[in-house]
Amino acid sequence: MAAAAAAIRPMRLAALTRTRSSIFQTAYNPTSARTGAKYLRARLRGPSMVKYYTPEANIAQLIRQWPELEMINLAEEERLQDVEDKKKRGKGAPKKAKEKGDSRRASRRR
Repeated sequence: MAAAAAAIRPMRLAALTRTRSSIFQTAYNPTSARTGAKYLRARLRGPSMVKYYTPEANIAQLIRQWPELEMINLAEEERLQDVEDKKKRGKGAPKKAKEKGDSRRASRRR
């Protein structure tokens, strides 16, 4: 019996695996190259993770959705106040250039 198993030619074995992969709809990979098929076949995790975590309440979105309620986003108001205070002290963001030649980078190159 052992002699019969050794008598099967490699070409016949390759044909058998090719046929088997077409029957069972698997990838034919005779060189055993890494294809990532295991990960591509796996169920996607994203949808179940999205279902697990409850959606966050976005205050800015709620204010835009219902302007008649006249709600105030305290965090945004505080941020705007901080920006205004920094500008008064001269620590704010620099003014944007109106034209290409007005920018600091362009004047430094000259």
